[in-house]
Amino acid sequence: MARIAGVNLPTNKRVIIALTYIHGIGRKTAVDIATKLGIDQSRRVQDLSDAEVLQIRETIDADLTVEGDLRRTTSMNIKRLMDLACYRGLRHRKGLPVRGQRTHTNARTRKGKAKAIAGKKK
Repeated sequence: MARIAGVNLPTNKRVIIALTYIHGIGRKTAVDIATKLGIDQSRRVQDLSDAEVLQIRETIDADLTVEGDLRRTTSMNIKRLMDLACYRGLRHRKGLPVRGQRTHTNARTRKGKAKAIAGKKK
């Protein structure tokens, strides 16, 4: 089992798909890593040698911010906005959509389950 950046990669999946299990690596970045190291995209994780896994690990450590560091950076950026009390920070604090979406209808993912309003009978 290959372990990269604290994540166990599934052994029976292709390398490109398995790398996307790491937070901060998407399809494009995974393809770029494989191309840079000369790893065929159709190969499975179980077919990789220990040297190739080590190369992937070193490339990710050197070039990318992933997993815990990325989560920490993102949360610190949101916390900074909330401390500044700018518009985006206030929206984060209230749990409302941050990027200008409408809230009269929709926005249920951000706002949570709809709350019943007392005395609204016909």
